[in-house]
Amino acid sequence: MRQKVKKNLKKQNTSLMYVDVKDNNIERALRDFKKRVKNSNLLKELREREYYEKKSAKKRKMKKMKMLKIKTLQKD
Repeated sequence: MRQKVKKNLKKQNTSLMYVDVKDNNIERALRDFKKRVKNSNLLKELREREYYEKKSAKKRKMKKMKMLKIKTLQKD
């Protein structure tokens, strides 16, 4: 029985994100799912993949973000 449980856990970890519904409590399952999606940065990745961005543009954007971060840290 334990081997079957371990196989199911491995299968679930590699597949899409899921949440078990316990005691027909759908609201709780939805809250858990939303929290997992938010913590996994899945939406951020999907937004980044919405359109193609050239590598040079990505580098420029990252450099700009770093400079803004440095400026805000120096002000404090």
